[in-house]
Amino acid sequence: MSDFFGSVWWLLVALGVLVTFHEFGHFWVARRCGVKVLRFSVGFGKPLWSKIGKDGTEYVIAAIPLGGYVKMLDEREGDVAAHELNRAFNRASVWRRIAIVAAGPLANLLLAFGLLWAMLVIGRPDYAPVVGSANGIAAQTGLQPGDRILAVGERETPTWSELGMALSVAALDRQSVPLRIQREDGGTAIRSLPLQKLPAQADELRAIGEIGLVPRHLLLPALVGSVREGTPAWGVLAEGDRITAIDAHPVASFEDIAPLVARLGARGVPGMVEVERDGERLALELTPQRMAGDDGQPRWILGVGNAALGPAPHDATLRYGLLAAIPAAARETGFQARQLVDMIGRAFTGRVSVQNTVSGPLTIARAANDFAARGPAWFLNFLALLSVSLALINLLPIPVLDGGHLLYYLIELVIRRPVGERAMAVGHYIGLAMIAGLMGLAFYNDILHLMS
Repeated sequence: MSDFFGSVWWLLVALGVLVTFHEFGHFWVARRCGVKVLRFSVGFGKPLWSKIGKDGTEYVIAAIPLGGYVKMLDEREGDVAAHELNRAFNRASVWRRIAIVAAGPLANLLLAFGLLWAMLVIGRPDYAPVVGSANGIAAQTGLQPGDRILAVGERETPTWSELGMALSVAALDRQSVPLRIQREDGGTAIRSLPLQKLPAQADELRAIGEIGLVPRHLLLPALVGSVREGTPAWGVLAEGDRITAIDAHPVASFEDIAPLVARLGARGVPGMVEVERDGERLALELTPQRMAGDDGQPRWILGVGNAALGPAPHDATLRYGLLAAIPAAARETGFQARQLVDMIGRAFTGRVSVQNTVSGPLTIARAANDFAARGPAWFLNFLALLSVSLALINLLPIPVLDGGHLLYYLIELVIRRPVGERAMAVGHYIGLAMIAGLMGLAFYNDILHLMS
């Protein structure tokens, strides 16, 4: 399946599940509050299948699978028979209307909890939060290759993905944050990461790179993939050799080779290069040669290229048992909700770019396809985050959204009478204008992301 069709398909799946579940929340609570539901539709547009239930509700599967909707009996939308007035939505008490409207966002939060529980039970394959190399701010903090980052502040980081999320959030505030780390020898330590030193133009979504952290799983193994003719390694090293040490200094990755070769070359004497070849350990004498590199700059080289390998295999899995996953999923749902609320607050106060907080369908579609390609656990994680986002965005006090209706009902509780239809109509147009503006911004951000 091509990226385009895959993105479209997984976007439809994501929106279909999340919006239908949202509408089911309204439907379920409306029925229990005595309000008659005229239609429950999965999708929009021309009905492909419909059936009238014993409860009088028309159940529909429509042609456009982009969510769904619930239509309730309401005097403001048509004539209502006298014997059914008590089942009209507009005749329900204000508290029942609040419950019906709030049920949609609440359904999305419950769905997010269920999705995260399933993800944790299945197990999400990932990488261990182990430092491969540290530069810049990370090196100044005292982080070293092999350090395992156990927590960022109060946020536990069992995998590299949790570490990346925690550092991205912490980078927004540009303040020092404590890191709890475990050294290779098993000892633990606390280090204070000075995020206030990040450049003003630094992208918080790429905080790990800006901080100077390189994960262990991105480091290339020190495998010889090619030997350049006419260089010191020609005829000495062979393809498939694993370099383990240079001049008695251990080599953990291919990135370690260049600085050790430069140090040896500066001495101007031969050195020993230790390799593993076909299960044997060999010590071979080599003298680096100063030659022009691919960029034309002179440097000390041996003349070897790295082996072209695929992605490193996952070395960590985020997994819980059936019961242990319940509180873990609840904590993660709460964490995602709090972080999204904080992000919305930062966007409104200008502390974070709206380019990093408002995304449109193109970005969501690409992300859906990417997460689906990683496996079911990753896609469940993506759906959960999207479900939390849908819940909280719907609670914003913008007319036409659930939050806007809740605002009207809260005003009604205060003034002890419904908000006038004229005021609601004005609010409706304002809400539509705000939604149109957000959609325009989302598409603009999508285009920027595609161009970059």
